[in-house]
Amino acid sequence: MKKKAAIILLAAFFLLTLAPFVLAAEEAAAEALPGNTGAFIALGAGLCLGIAALGGSIGQGIAIKGALDGIARNPGASGKIMTPMIIGLAMIESLVIYSLVVALLLVFKI
Repeated sequence: MKKKAAIILLAAFFLLTLAPFVLAAEEAAAEALPGNTGAFIALGAGLCLGIAALGGSIGQGIAIKGALDGIARNPGASGKIMTPMIIGLAMIESLVIYSLVVALLLVFKI
């Protein structure tokens, strides 16, 4: 329960922190970027990618741990466990790549 509460609080913090930049994107596109808005966009892009990499690595670690536990309990099922694990790892990694794309879009919009 503590993990869920911590994840929800962390997500709410980043949502509230980055929401003004997302909501102000339309105005920023219409006029030149005032002051140091570009620095805040770069900071947001870096945080986006860092958090995605952290979450992806934690998710992949948990997936591999579960697969290895299953193989240790039943070595004969390693073929049936390995294929879904690889597919799951690829899907987790795709989320990190989507985060990279969003970060690059933010940075090059400056």
